[in-house]
Formats: sequence, C-alpha cells, structure tokens
Amino acid sequence: MVLALVLVGGAGYYLVNNASSLLGFENPFSVSDYEGQGVDPVDVTIEPQSTGADIGQTLVEAGVVKSANAFVKAFKENPDAAKIQPGNYTLLTEMKASAAITLLLSKESKNEMKLTVPEGFTAAQVIERAVSVTGKPQEEFQAAMADPAAVGLPAEAGGNFEGWFFPSTYVLEPNDSATTIVANMIATTVANLDSLGIPAADREMVLIKASLIEREAKAEEDRPKMAQAIENRLSREMTLDIDAAVAFGLGKPGTEITNADKANTDNLYNLYKHKGLPPGPIASPGMKSIEAVLNPEPGDWIFWVAVNLDTGETKFSSTLAEHQKYVDELRAWQRENP
Repeated sequence: MVLALVLVGGAGYYLVNNASSLLGFENPFSVSDYEGQGVDPVDVTIEPQSTGADIGQTLVEAGVVKSANAFVKAFKENPDAAKIQPGNYTLLTEMKASAAITLLLSKESKNEMKLTVPEGFTAAQVIERAVSVTGKPQEEFQAAMADPAAVGLPAEAGGNFEGWFFPSTYVLEPNDSATTIVANMIATTVANLDSLGIPAADREMVLIKASLIEREAKAEEDRPKMAQAIENRLSREMTLDIDAAVAFGLGKPGTEITNADKANTDNLYNLYKHKGLPPGPIASPGMKSIEAVLNPEPGDWIFWVAVNLDTGETKFSSTLAEHQKYVDELRAWQRENP
C-alpha cells in the first residue's frame, strides 16, 4: 500500500510537471535556476509594494530568472533582499536568482525616471512631457490642477499655473502621483523665488517679466539688457511690443504672427495694443531670466531686435532711427535666408 502511494505521488508530480510545461505556466514545486550571471540586457519594472514572490514572477515573465520559486528561495536567503526598491531596472536574461537579487540591490541597475522641464516651456508643454515620461493619462494631471491650493499653487498666481513649473530635471519615483509631480514643480519655483528674497506679493510680477525675457532673449548676456529695456518702456508708459506675448495669447509660434494679429485688441496678451504687463506669465522662466529681472543692466535701451535668426544675435537701441537700422539688417538677413 505504501509502495502504491509513492508511485501515485510520483506519477502526480510527473503529470503536474509535464502539464505545466505544456500549458506554459510554472510548476509550483519547481525551484529550477539558471547558473550563469546573465546574457542580454532587459528592462524590468518593479511595482510598489511588490513581495518577493511578485518580483520573482515579474522576472520570470521578463526571462531574467528561470523560476519564481528559485527567486523566492534566494530572496529569503539574502537578508538585504527586502531593501529592493520599486522602480525601473536594467537586468540580464537567464540570471541565477541570487545574482538577480544582487543586481537589483546595486545602484548601477536602477534606471531613474526623469522629467526634464526646459526653460521657456509653457504649462501645456510641461504637462504634455509629463504625460509622455510617466505614461499617466493627461486627465490625472488635469484633475490635480483642478484644485490649485491642494498642489501648493500660491494665491498670488490667481489659479493660473503658467510660469510656475520650474525648469529643472525631476527624478520621479514609480508611485509618484500626478498631484505629487505638479506639487513638486511648484514647490521648486517657490523655493527658488524665496532663495532670491522675492516677497510673495512680487512673485507673479517677477515671473511675468522673466517669462517675457525667457521667450525673447537668445543669449545669456542679453537678458539683463532686455530686463532694463522692459523697465524703461514701462516707466515711459510705452507698449512693450513683444511678439512672444502676442503669439502666446493666440496659441501660435512667434514666427507666424501677422500685422492683423498685432492689431487684434481682443488678445489680452497683445502687447502692441495693451500697455503694461500681460495678465500672466507666458512660459516657465529659468533662474537666469529671473535674476535678470532683479538685476537689470543699467542703460537707456527701449528697443531690441534679433538681426540673425540662426544665431539669435540681438541688437539693442535707444532711438527709433537706430532701431530701424537694425530692423533693416534683419530684413536683409531674411532675404538672404528665405
């Protein structure tokens, strides 16, 4: 009778083992393991709150380890295994389970998810890039921004996120929500403004001026001059005549605005028709543009124009006659570079 039971048990194991192989799922009793240190690179994502068994199954599906049981066994034998963090990793196919754990614990294998916000991006462009990098639906970011106070947008912004996503590279964690990401970008802006000693009441004004400079200036040395030119025009109650603002208000590239666009009084960002600053920032300014607003270069300039659209060379002037000469220089460049 005992012999019969052993035979039945052996047959049962044989059947389970072969059925699992045929059907494509892992034998629950198997602890088979690869012997090598790996073959080909493969990207793997460890989700938040994954157990050792969860990680093992993920690695089996990616072809990294031979069986989840072998990984769980190695996981239990390594006292540091519980320190494996969620995130994106580059591992190797056909790894011994213990070697896979060692690689997961090394900094070299972890791929950081980064969101880079360039200077001069609009809020819409920032969110579009965040969606692309994280894979989160745009609706999640829109929901996060539906409650400005919950993500730390200061009251002086008036509910307008434009200009408040600070240009930087943000290292994201897999469990970062859209709310967390938006809040971090705003907090970085506030921290940088505070580091420069800008009073809360002046933050929005500084961001507006800095955003105009960010979208207009082509060279770092031009920013303080442009800041002074803006102040000179404001003090003389002149219109700012900034194409980038007109374009922002119309949602089109600055190179495509027309004379009709400049005559459009319905566009509140049309600084050819409306004196003073626009209603809000037109982009996310970087630190250099913000610092230029705080420390403009002394001078009597009231005009500027880029005379070479390839290099961005910009010339400043204090009289209309001089400015017209530089405009003619730009027109000549455009004729030579249709």
